[in-house]
Amino acid sequence: MKTTALCILACVLSMVAQAQKPEQKNDTIIVELARTSRVIFTIRDRSDIQQLKHYNFNQLFHDVLTKLEANDTSALVRNDTTKSTDSEEVYWTRKGDGRYDDHGNPRDGGTYSDGGTYNDGEHEHVDIHIDVHGRRWGRTWQSTNFDIGINNYIADGSFSDASNEKYAVRPWGSWYVGVWSTQRSRMARNFFLEWALGLSWYNFKFQDDDVLITETDQGVTFTAADIPDANYKKSKLSASYVMASLIPMFDFDDNDQRRRVWEGGSAFRIGIGPYIGYRIGSHSKLVYSVDGDREKEKERNNFYLNNLRYGARLQLGFHSTDLFFNYDINKLFTDGKGPDLNAFSFGVIF
Repeated sequence: MKTTALCILACVLSMVAQAQKPEQKNDTIIVELARTSRVIFTIRDRSDIQQLKHYNFNQLFHDVLTKLEANDTSALVRNDTTKSTDSEEVYWTRKGDGRYDDHGNPRDGGTYSDGGTYNDGEHEHVDIHIDVHGRRWGRTWQSTNFDIGINNYIADGSFSDASNEKYAVRPWGSWYVGVWSTQRSRMARNFFLEWALGLSWYNFKFQDDDVLITETDQGVTFTAADIPDANYKKSKLSASYVMASLIPMFDFDDNDQRRRVWEGGSAFRIGIGPYIGYRIGSHSKLVYSVDGDREKEKERNNFYLNNLRYGARLQLGFHSTDLFFNYDINKLFTDGKGPDLNAFSFGVIF
């Protein structure tokens, strides 16, 4: 039984691959199996070929063959007991073949057995008909996505280095990283809703390598460290957040799943929506050397960072590349306890 199912799967996948070629015009594929069995594969919309790549054909044919063994000729549809997570609807039928009339009766006088097989006087035939009905609105696909980019902040519309502030950061080296579990639900033909949960990390690497961050009762201060004979290497402030986002997306590629970098694609996609995060950790780090010995001072503290961050996220995609831009609407630090800074980040989605 397993061997038969695998053979059916291999044949169908082979024919689906051939169906993607431009010269293939047929919308019905008949796969002959063993001596007398065959699978009739009907595609009503050729764009559904992309969906078929993700179908669980192994489970689908397991359900079909199980019913055949049990002489059960009822329809195999998606439900709680015969669930094939990637299939639309599967059944064997007396229609769609030249040997049958519109009512499913044999044209050549053949008969059906109790098991649902057709006998034309020489052989018994089992016709399995797979019908793809097209897109299913509301259907959801899950993926794991990674944000890789840089972060910075602005004060009153200007970057902090414009006024030579001690907390000014380096554009290169201030890395932003995000990991997301993204659910993508089709709401209309080219309209999707992407909702996600994840983690993100701000890493603000200061322009000056000797920045010392200190938390006092009055607020957080940024001053130059004074360590004798020290050769300063790096100073930064890091913060991590648990995140949630909701991004309405217009995707003109007409593909249910967002394409990966290696998959190609030629259409444009765009979306913008809100996100919110809750801080789960933060620390400062000062790295220096004294007489060739590397030293590191790391302090875990909240530094009056706001526990919540919320803002707007823009996603843009073209061909196989997707970009993101995040802007925090609220301030990075608590009011009156630190500089008035709005953080932002941008980069590539993998």
